[in-house]
Amino acid sequence: MSACERAALCFLLLLGLSQTPLYVTAGKILIWPGEFSHWLNIKVIIDELIARGHDVTIITHSATPSVNTDQSWGYNVEIIQVPHTKQDVINMLDEFTKYWMYDVQHGNMIQTSLKIKEILDMSTEKNQALCRELFAREDLLEKWRKEQFDILLTDPVNMCGELLALKLNLPFIISLRYSIGSTLERLCGQLPTPPSYVPVVSLGYTDKMDFPQRVKNILVSLFQDFLFTFLTASKWDPLYSELMGKPTTLCETMGKADIWLIRTYWDFEYPRPLLPNFKFVGGLHCKPAKPLPKEMEDFVQSSGDDGIVVFSLGSMIRNLSNERANTIASALGQIPQKVLWRYKGEKPETLAPNTRIYEWIPQNDLLGHPKTKAFITHGGTNGIYEAIYHGVPMVGLPLFADQPDNINHMKTKGAAVMLDFNKMEAKDLKQAINDVINNPSYKESMMRLSRIHHDQPMKPLDQAVYWIEFVMRNKGAKHLRVEAHNLTWYQYHCLDVAAFLLSVIALVMFIFVKTCSWLFRKCFRKTPAKSKKE
Repeated sequence: MSACERAALCFLLLLGLSQTPLYVTAGKILIWPGEFSHWLNIKVIIDELIARGHDVTIITHSATPSVNTDQSWGYNVEIIQVPHTKQDVINMLDEFTKYWMYDVQHGNMIQTSLKIKEILDMSTEKNQALCRELFAREDLLEKWRKEQFDILLTDPVNMCGELLALKLNLPFIISLRYSIGSTLERLCGQLPTPPSYVPVVSLGYTDKMDFPQRVKNILVSLFQDFLFTFLTASKWDPLYSELMGKPTTLCETMGKADIWLIRTYWDFEYPRPLLPNFKFVGGLHCKPAKPLPKEMEDFVQSSGDDGIVVFSLGSMIRNLSNERANTIASALGQIPQKVLWRYKGEKPETLAPNTRIYEWIPQNDLLGHPKTKAFITHGGTNGIYEAIYHGVPMVGLPLFADQPDNINHMKTKGAAVMLDFNKMEAKDLKQAINDVINNPSYKESMMRLSRIHHDQPMKPLDQAVYWIEFVMRNKGAKHLRVEAHNLTWYQYHCLDVAAFLLSVIALVMFIFVKTCSWLFRKCFRKTPAKSKKE
């Protein structure tokens, strides 16, 4: 090899190395996960971190209904003993979902608010019990200090992870899709949310609001801020202060996050302002479809040219009322497609031969199957992104939380039909399925969203892991946090500046009026001589 060839080879090698992403080897990461779909989402990140050589420790509790505590998965597990059981957690969630699905429509606003507050208070009580038990383990806290972790990744669906990071003096990253009305992002993360075109999550508006909608959007936003301050922060601030031994607030603690990983993307979101430390990683769990189990594949292939419909209401819905189950089964029996329905409960009497019930389905693999024509879903973020990834139009049956807003996003983008779970009849569901399958506009709209999703410079999972490793390499990412975190509320809204400018204007006006008054008296006042002559 000539000298010129060797020089060219070295240049190409250096160029290749310069294009290789920076990795962190043997990093130590603490994980504070959520439950159910939140756990499934963060588990994907954990698996990738382990594959890249990181040492991962998961903190969970003895009543967890979701987290795999078997250390053969490749991570370490620390289990905090809590005074409640796994069944207590499941019963509480069942009560919440049952009330929201069936009873909330029958109560007035006051009754509904009180019942939801009661259920949320139960959840907060269990979460705070976990928090207290964690911080009572001085031996465990000291052990983690000695292990010198590099970073903590937390899902605030369970509070306290961010406080643990503060206690251990660790940089931390928040993984989040949704908070009530985006309150956490807005009040704690200082994310700008102009109410003129950023709709409140619970209203189902788009970014194109008329005047009455903007009025309602502002009022609901202020109301949600009030609820967060007096119902959530007021419960957590005293506990945070107690555990830290000094005045500490929930929002102040969450505001110290180095990075916020938001589990959506512009294929789903309406255009809005972002901050440098807010990163979109929606669909990080999505992947190409794998072959189906033989029995399931045979059933799918038996559908012929009509294809199949995939139906799932998520992992939290354990049973449906007989009336709702039979209404759904009747509608499914009237379509030509074969249906694979994830369902736990008593077999509906109206179940037709074209519909098969499974306690679990490989949802991603089914949505990626070429015979899949439509997806019936409750509107969870994970399922929506699998549908976007594979380009499958949807029929949405939202139940609670962020689900109505999620489905409404897909509806306004032309990729879904939305029905009221409690009010729909069999003919409504049948018509919605037929519309989504036979009207090509739904498929075209979903394929457009799918192209946007895939047309990214970096895959969502790679992006999530990159920012975790970025914080580890740089011992934090405080340079990405806006100065708004260090301003008071009146400084943030420039009320002190406004007060100063108004004072100056008032002073100038006062001097001007006084001067004019003096000149007026000076010019038009009658002299004493003239007055005497008269």
